[in-house]
Parts: sequence; C-alpha cells; structure tokens
Amino acid sequence: MRANLPLRLTRAAVFSAVCVLLAALGHVVAGGDGPPLWALGLGGGAVMALALALSGRERSAATINLTLLGLQAGLHELFGLGSGGGAVLTLTHGHGHGHGSGLGESLGMLLAHLTATLITGWWLARGEAALWSLLRRLGHRLIGLLPPPPTISVRQAPVRAVRRVTGCGAVLRHIVSRRGPPLPVA
Repeated sequence: MRANLPLRLTRAAVFSAVCVLLAALGHVVAGGDGPPLWALGLGGGAVMALALALSGRERSAATINLTLLGLQAGLHELFGLGSGGGAVLTLTHGHGHGHGSGLGESLGMLLAHLTATLITGWWLARGEAALWSLLRRLGHRLIGLLPPPPTISVRQAPVRAVRRVTGCGAVLRHIVSRRGPPLPVA
C-alpha cells in the first residue's frame, strides 16, 4: 500500500515534531543550553524533508530507529553549534556556558540523545504499525461496501475442430473434386 500526499505530509510532520522536540528536550535535560529558534527551525526542516522522502510506504522499526539515530546525531551537533559550544561527537565536549566539559556531562548528553532516540523510535514504530493496520482494515471494509463491478459478457465465436489428414490423404487434401451426377435436362 502506498501513501498519498496528505497522509505523507501528516506522517512526516508528526515524525519531525516528535524527533526534534525530544532531541531538544534531551539536550536541555543533559545540561546543554536550550537550542535557539533558528537551530530548531533548521533541524525541523531537515528532518521534515527526510521524513517526507521516506513516508511513501510503511517502514519497519529497524528503518525508523536507524534513521532516528542519524537524525539525533545531526540534531545534537546542530544544537551544539546553536548553543555556542563546539560541535564534535566525542565524549569530551560540553555545550553550556559555565558548565564543565568533562566525561560525566558528555556521557549524560549522549545518554539523553540515545534515550530520546529509543523513546521516539518505539513510539513511532508502534504508531506506524497501528496506522497501516488501520488503513488496511479500512481498505478491506470499504472495498466490501462497494457494489461488485458490472460483468461484461463477451460472446466468442465457437471454435471449430480441424480434422487433421494423415497418410496418403495428406497429399490429396488440396485437390477439389467437383464431379457429380449430371444435371437433369429441362
């Protein structure tokens, strides 16, 4: 089953909103500054574009989670740039001004993003399965409510059996014999 444009836009918007908001929340909870509006907008637009490209059909939980892992890493870096910290995916950088940049804070940031990824992936995979199941059920019910298509009967000409001639008759099969009794005199 393929999705039409309104369904694709709705699915992509939900995916983008959940992904970006949980990434921002995880970023703040882990000790980073709140990402600026431009970073949220840029991240949301990029996630929306990718989600729209992938929303044409049902996706597996593995595809959803792998996509989310990449997006969470990208949003982490974007939010790190937006909050004034350096943006490098290592365990030794911090985002906030006035915060230490030791292993504890960076590990907390990484765990916050991974938690956001797992929560988002689980939630979206369950929603994806439920949505497509509902659409399939509705499709079967709607098809059952439709009247049957009209039947068009096509009359075919009867098939005539062709007698195969074998043996010496095969040589004479093209000879036409018009010999018969003489016509009566009138």
